[in-house]
Amino acid sequence: MHAKRDLSECARLLALKLFGDCSNHISPKILLDVEQAYLFPVDFDKPSLFSYLHCASFFGIVEIVASLLEVEGCDINQTDCTGSTPLLWVALKGHEEVVKILLERDDVYPDRPDQYGQTPLWGAAENGHEGVVKILLERDDVNSDCLDCSGKAPLWGAASNGHEGVVKILLGRDDVNPDKPNVNGQTPLYCAAWGGHEGVVKILLERYDVNPDQPNLVAKHRSTGLLGVDTKEW
Repeated sequence: MHAKRDLSECARLLALKLFGDCSNHISPKILLDVEQAYLFPVDFDKPSLFSYLHCASFFGIVEIVASLLEVEGCDINQTDCTGSTPLLWVALKGHEEVVKILLERDDVYPDRPDQYGQTPLWGAAENGHEGVVKILLERDDVNSDCLDCSGKAPLWGAASNGHEGVVKILLGRDDVNPDKPNVNGQTPLYCAAWGGHEGVVKILLERYDVNPDQPNLVAKHRSTGLLGVDTKEW
């Protein structure tokens, strides 16, 4: 945190020295334990996989990331104990400058998903980082309508969290399906309405290719009696 605020050359060298022993340090364990509360489970049997590049990317320290990428043997696409690459971390956190640095590398895989099938674009869209979303969408090798393991596209994640700016960006692309449901049949419109995100609902309803009456799987099962319930009572 101190390095990010004011990074002198001396501080940069000291930070690099610390990151050199990062895999055996307690700090990444504490850091990821905090993240576990709202992101995803952490496999602490593999703490060493949280590399110094992952840590610098997590905090968005531009100078440190740039220096680490020059180290021989640095694997920019390595996944850590959460299944995340350094690019996925910076996308989740919204560190635009670090995203640009990582994408300048010829060996970067910008669409590599984590263990849940969520790509850097997915993470940026879900968290409302418009700048990162725009940067990633400039790449031809980034799928703007990729699905995670639950069948949710980046638009779904943005709509469910009420991120109007990201929703507009994604809807401006021809390769994004605005009505694509997840595995439970819940569309972006359904999730935006469920969350009370009026602005997103209005944006989606302006589209001719969005069905406002598309039921999810639970509603379909209720109507057909597949839930084992007397549908006459509904």
